[in-house]
Amino acid sequence: MSPRKKAQLAFASAVMLLVLSGLAAYVTIYHLLDSEKWVIHSLEVRAAIGDLDSSFARAARARSGYVISGSDDYLSLFDSALPEISRRSQQLRDLVRDNRRQQELCAQLEDVMARRVTQLRESIHLEKQSPKNQQGQAELDRQGITLAAEMTSVMQQMRGQEDELLVSRGKAAHRLFVLTVVILMVTFILALELLAVHFRLLSTELGAREAAEQSARHSEESLRRLTGRLLQLQDAERRKFSRELHDSLGQYLVGVKMNLEMFASQPKESLLAEATQLLDQSIAETRTISHLLHPPLLDEAGLSSAAKWYLEGFAQRSGIEVKLDLPDDAIRLPKAVALALFRILQESLTNIHRHSGSAKAEVGLQLLPDHVLLTVRDYGKGISPELLESLQTNGANAGVGLAGMRERIRELGGQLRVEACSPGTLVAVTMPLAETAHGTSAKAAD
Repeated sequence: MSPRKKAQLAFASAVMLLVLSGLAAYVTIYHLLDSEKWVIHSLEVRAAIGDLDSSFARAARARSGYVISGSDDYLSLFDSALPEISRRSQQLRDLVRDNRRQQELCAQLEDVMARRVTQLRESIHLEKQSPKNQQGQAELDRQGITLAAEMTSVMQQMRGQEDELLVSRGKAAHRLFVLTVVILMVTFILALELLAVHFRLLSTELGAREAAEQSARHSEESLRRLTGRLLQLQDAERRKFSRELHDSLGQYLVGVKMNLEMFASQPKESLLAEATQLLDQSIAETRTISHLLHPPLLDEAGLSSAAKWYLEGFAQRSGIEVKLDLPDDAIRLPKAVALALFRILQESLTNIHRHSGSAKAEVGLQLLPDHVLLTVRDYGKGISPELLESLQTNGANAGVGLAGMRERIRELGGQLRVEACSPGTLVAVTMPLAETAHGTSAKAAD
């Protein structure tokens, strides 16, 4: 999977994780709010029970005050407390309608309160009819104490039920709150990790793209310089070739023509022999020029034979001792690969002759199953670190010969390596022999 696909996958996973965490947080918060609503409901029930108890206590105090003092003000307080008791009772009934057990206790509480209210009314009526009937009031008080105790017991049971519900609902709310916090923290951390992975992958991709763009700019600039220099060299080679034809082959042919003209006017065997000798020299010169332009052995006998022929001539012309390590089966190399290696060999030996000052050189060719390795080593003064760094970075200081070698090798999918040795310099060229490279090689050769 490419870095871009990995970055897209990491970013999509982070977004999906955030969406899922949002949904999970929404669900848990919804249930948390619902649990809090039930907690509030339990508190409301407890408050309603307390309000009902308080209202009933006011009615009981008003009855006691009337029995003790006989004042009608207490009767007014008693009459005003009864509707409030009814309202509070109805409110409590509405609050506990969702709880079956509480509904049963509420009905029991209403029954006890109704009997208690009836007992209070009887006490007030007895006070009105017989203010001095202490025994009757005492009997009613005993009945009131029993009813009050029963009413208090029912209210206590209702409060106990709500306390249990409040505890369970509080625990549920706490669990939901903790779950919400954990979900948000985990998803946030995972999202940060995925976003960090996305950032690293994106940075890697951008760095690789920037490096590729920089390499492309260097290659384009190097190619422009190489193209301009090759055009100059092409013109120089054409001028040199023109001079060679004029000074050597042309002079030989002119001499042949002059001898033939003289032979026409004065038939002498010496003139004909000299003309024949000049024609032989012209043929030899033509063969030399043809071999330099493109060695016929390269197509006929393969790279090994052509390289040996060239190296023998190079050793004679330059005085440099060349040690060969060439296999005999190099004839099976693709034509484009063989031609590229031969040109690289020519350029490398030319550089050794011009720049290294080495008295000897070593040339090796290794044939492997999927690639071929050409090495050219000299024992001269070596290569400067600045030029070596420039070669490694496709810099401007690389000569046109080395730049041409690099472009030729790159066109065929190979690699060029230049290393500083002690002493001298090593040039190593690796060329692929895969079927995919053969098509490119043939195209490049054309």
